[in-house]
Amino acid sequence: MNATLTALTAREILDSRGNPTVEVDCTLACGIKARAAVPSGASTGSREAVELRDGDARRFGGKGVLKAIGHVNEVLAPQLLGRDAREQAAIDAAMIALDGSDNKAKLGANALLGVSLAVARAAAAACDLPLYQYLGGPGATRLPVPHMNILNGGVHAHWQGADFQEFMIAPLGAPTMREAVRWGAEVYHALQAILQARGLSVGVGDEGGFAPQVQSNEQPLELIAQAIEKAGLRPGADVAIAIDPASSEFFEDGRYYNLRTEKRRLEAPEMVEYYARLVQAHPIVLLEDGMAEDDWAGWKALNQALGESIELVGDDIFCTNPAIIARGIEENIANSVLIKLNQIGTLTETIAANRLARDHGWGAFVSHRSGETVDSFIADLTVALDTGHLKTGAPARGERVEKYNQLMRIEQELGSAAHYAGRGAYVRAPCF
Repeated sequence: MNATLTALTAREILDSRGNPTVEVDCTLACGIKARAAVPSGASTGSREAVELRDGDARRFGGKGVLKAIGHVNEVLAPQLLGRDAREQAAIDAAMIALDGSDNKAKLGANALLGVSLAVARAAAAACDLPLYQYLGGPGATRLPVPHMNILNGGVHAHWQGADFQEFMIAPLGAPTMREAVRWGAEVYHALQAILQARGLSVGVGDEGGFAPQVQSNEQPLELIAQAIEKAGLRPGADVAIAIDPASSEFFEDGRYYNLRTEKRRLEAPEMVEYYARLVQAHPIVLLEDGMAEDDWAGWKALNQALGESIELVGDDIFCTNPAIIARGIEENIANSVLIKLNQIGTLTETIAANRLARDHGWGAFVSHRSGETVDSFIADLTVALDTGHLKTGAPARGERVEKYNQLMRIEQELGSAAHYAGRGAYVRAPCF
């Protein structure tokens, strides 16, 4: 098929929080059309690629993306039309050169990413391949452990609950992706029943998790363990727990971790001890963003304390940026990196970040954002990159569930070739 780009058209759509985001349609000479939508974060790292917003208070409180839309239609499209969509690296490099900034501030990472993903999806269709196989080759057969954010706090709950932002369940003992999703959904409903019985709120946060007013950051772990048991499963053996405190959000004065829920402020060594106690007491398999993005000394201490026991994932500190990840590897501050497409702005750079981490024995953990769409690109990406695990919210809300549904479709399509990552997904796999 003729995979020449003949049209690139962007539009402004709404994400799951009611904020504008970028959607791009790509058309090839052979008649194939593909579409991609760009996610948006709430808890963001300061070194993320720039998500270009209009700043016009008269539209969407300044959050409009018409500038980014214009950059796709008027700057990127004229320079890219006529290229072969299968030349992903060259197309991404051309867009980066057109932007010319260090952080994609000129044209906007949201503009570049929309084009990058739409082109990849169109190229896959032109090759008559599913997206995961086009990106990952014939060896892309491993389904990831889904990390379902079933209890929210921090920014995602608008500071109405725990200080920690995400409490996730990881059904690592399931035999298949389909069963993993079922287990997760059943634990989610069991937790809802427990919260209701205690008179706690079952309203949900941005990612579908419940956001009750708890007394500490440990109480959610206790509630989740009870929910796992109520669902007839074993904490740790069948379903483990992962946490993302998003600690940059409660790091103050360059020194203190302010745990508002518990009315205390901890310095880095005390925060490390706090996590160590939680890991010893609960079936925690993964800790993301345990320390703040600028607290490199704290990260190093955390890795020394827990890096041989569980997976320690850096998000805000790395921002899916290969240059920063390389420094983290050199200084030995973690053992895994979070992979978010819109933190860096192109598919090619995202793949490079994953490859760098994996080549050095680190884990890679693919992630959605708090502002999502029904685009399921990251489901295919996770299988393609063979990261073994991803997080994309609770088993609730259409924009979250669509990723899990896509993974079940992929499993069915692979048939006997499919296998579930399970405990092998983790760069560190503690026994419970």
